[in-house]
Amino acid sequence: MGRRQARETALQALFQIDVGKIEPEFALKNTAEEFGAGPQELEFARQLVIGTLEHINEIDEIISRVSKEWQLSRMANVDRNIMRLALYEMMFRDDIPGSVSINEAVELAKAFGGADSGKFVNGILGKVLASQAEFKAAVSVPEQ
Repeated sequence: MGRRQARETALQALFQIDVGKIEPEFALKNTAEEFGAGPQELEFARQLVIGTLEHINEIDEIISRVSKEWQLSRMANVDRNIMRLALYEMMFRDDIPGSVSINEAVELAKAFGGADSGKFVNGILGKVLASQAEFKAAVSVPEQ
């Protein structure tokens, strides 16, 4: 499984942090133990969670710009956190192609979200990918 399991672990931790106000390290540790993430998966999940949290304001600004008709607070919690995770990868990790981040996010949305989550997540992330340089400039994200 590798990175997919790490992304699932990261998503579940981000969800707990967002909704339950759980401490990041506690959420990561418990999620990894419960779902059997190995040391490599846990390390990648930790990078994703910490990176997402460090850039949450920029990431949320991007989501808000693209989803004009949906306020962040009105989005399904799981969809919001899937997009946060994917946008962290797309905007701040040059080792992960944007298309991979979107594909993984859509798969997470299908597995953990509602009936339309995959389409919703794909639509938002696709718009960002199409204008990625503009979004980076608009939120002061340095080019990679």
